[in-house]
Amino acid sequence: MSNELYTVIPDGSVTTPRGFRAGGLHCGLKKTGRNDLGAVVSDVPAAAAGVYTTNVFQAAPLHVTRESIGKEGKLQVMIVNSGNANACTGEQGMEDARSMRDAAARAFGVAPHLVGVTSTGVIGELLPMDKVLSGIERLPAAVSGTREGSEEFCQAILTTDLVKKEACVSLTVDGIEVHIAGAAKGSGMIHPNMATMLGFITTDAAIDAEALQSLLREATEVSFNMITVDGDTSTNDMVVAMANGLAGNEPLHPGHADWPRFAQAFVYICRELAKSIARDGEGATKLIEVQVEGAVSDEAARVIAKTVIGSSLVKSAAFGADANWGRIIAAIGRAGQPVNPDTVDIRIGEIVTLQQSRPVPFDEEQATEYLKGDTVEIHIHLHQGDGRATAWGCDLTYEYVRINAAYRT
Repeated sequence: MSNELYTVIPDGSVTTPRGFRAGGLHCGLKKTGRNDLGAVVSDVPAAAAGVYTTNVFQAAPLHVTRESIGKEGKLQVMIVNSGNANACTGEQGMEDARSMRDAAARAFGVAPHLVGVTSTGVIGELLPMDKVLSGIERLPAAVSGTREGSEEFCQAILTTDLVKKEACVSLTVDGIEVHIAGAAKGSGMIHPNMATMLGFITTDAAIDAEALQSLLREATEVSFNMITVDGDTSTNDMVVAMANGLAGNEPLHPGHADWPRFAQAFVYICRELAKSIARDGEGATKLIEVQVEGAVSDEAARVIAKTVIGSSLVKSAAFGADANWGRIIAAIGRAGQPVNPDTVDIRIGEIVTLQQSRPVPFDEEQATEYLKGDTVEIHIHLHQGDGRATAWGCDLTYEYVRINAAYRT
């Protein structure tokens, strides 16, 4: 698929951009034998940017990665383990995260500040460092620039996820083909302002580190911060972007002629990953998309969209294929944003249920059939301004309760 801005590469991965390798292996953190340790590696130091959870109890790896990026705005290696979050583990957790960083630096032959670390899994348990350090020693032999390397990496970052999440595009900058790709994990403990999700974005474009950080923050605001599964914000959420410049373009920045196209392609990657996380919510049977327009501002639209998508009643109605638009209007009304109670339109798919805040008769059977599908779109028009936003989530099911009732045990 392509448009005038960029071309989507369906089978692309984090190893598609020039000079990036990835891989994963099993080091013993998961009892299932599935991969639980992985790495994304650039052939050269890459400009790096990161965004992190807003949870007060930030896990040790986040602090270590922030330290590394803060040194000179570059990374060359990102290592990740699943099966153990290394969160709420005190000073020992910090020592363990730094030991992972230093061990990876030795294994890949780079300076420690060029290594980022992230973890995901159960909170409050110390890492079995003998297994982790032994695995890190074996990681260099497990990474490659192949599709298989990316597959192994994607498996290494999963917890309760059912599917891997990837996206990739190409576009021209200064007449040169560049690539942007991403991989992510996330299924539960997902709520706007980051959640138990990890994202890794690679690009072979040359881009100023400050501009990359700004772009990542802006893209996160309209992608990863616009999804919810269960209303919980985790301790380990992180998205890291690495740009190694091996495409050979002139460094991108907001004043560059190709910046708007690159920025839109970058946002596309983040949104696709975010939607994949929402669709793969624990126990989910369908993706829900809430589009809000006509708000007094984009920020007001974002808050309203996130309130509706996060409503347990809206999510339950979607699961039950019940076109109960009263759940939607109630969520809009409690979002704490300016709303005229006389001018709201609501549409479920193509079915109009409310117009100018007055009920519109509709075919219940038709609505039920639509809601039985795997994607549900809710359209809200407030008729108050030009603000607009889109949020993504999933239905709330019996299976979600089953999964989380026994997550630790």
